[in-house]
Amino acid sequence: MGIQWPGRRATYRQLRKRARRVLRPAWLGTLRRVTPLSEHWGYDRGTPVDRYYIERFLARHQDDIRGRVLEVKDSRYTERWGSGVTRADVLDIDRNNPRATILADLGAESALEADAFDCCIIVQTLQYIPDPAVAVRTLWRALKPGGALFVTAPGITRVDPGLNDTDYWRFTPAICRRLLGDSFGHEHVEVEGHGNVLAAIAFLTGMCCEELTRRELDAADPFYPLVVTARAVKRPDTCR
Repeated sequence: MGIQWPGRRATYRQLRKRARRVLRPAWLGTLRRVTPLSEHWGYDRGTPVDRYYIERFLARHQDDIRGRVLEVKDSRYTERWGSGVTRADVLDIDRNNPRATILADLGAESALEADAFDCCIIVQTLQYIPDPAVAVRTLWRALKPGGALFVTAPGITRVDPGLNDTDYWRFTPAICRRLLGDSFGHEHVEVEGHGNVLAAIAFLTGMCCEELTRRELDAADPFYPLVVTARAVKRPDTCR
């Protein structure tokens, strides 16, 4: 048996790490900075990276956006993908929002009328609610039996500079399955994580999706969920 000199293994590990750095260099370029390229998630450069995944998700399920539809802040996605929409409601807590048709707080148990909506679209909202489970129960109650809820939530993102005192949460697919499954039943919930390490870096630095290729955006890595999407259906036989 050869003598194991002190420090030999540590030196070998250091050499291996150095070899990896040489063989796979990290070219940072314009990303070697301590401030983001955009202060607005990339809106001022193009389409924010998270919106690529959000819009792809909603487009895939556009057949469910029908009847009476509820959306937060405005009705952009209802107007873009809805078909057979009989009424489009906009939820907000801000009385100064001229688009709002319902002034209510999703964090309150009875904020919405029961069995009122065929579809609810809740995009990047749960992170601002102190108890997201309450919001999910409120939305379950507000849906008609057979109605569909579409939720998107941030996984990897910066703190909202305009709402930093109320930007509470970041989500994983696992917690979204639990949150929605507790109210809707796990067999009626579909949850996905979207993104990869490059998409996450691009989003955090303020790049837009036009600066990435479709192949780069579509590469899926479950360990880097930039955004989480969920579809939940209220059981048709649900009795209140």
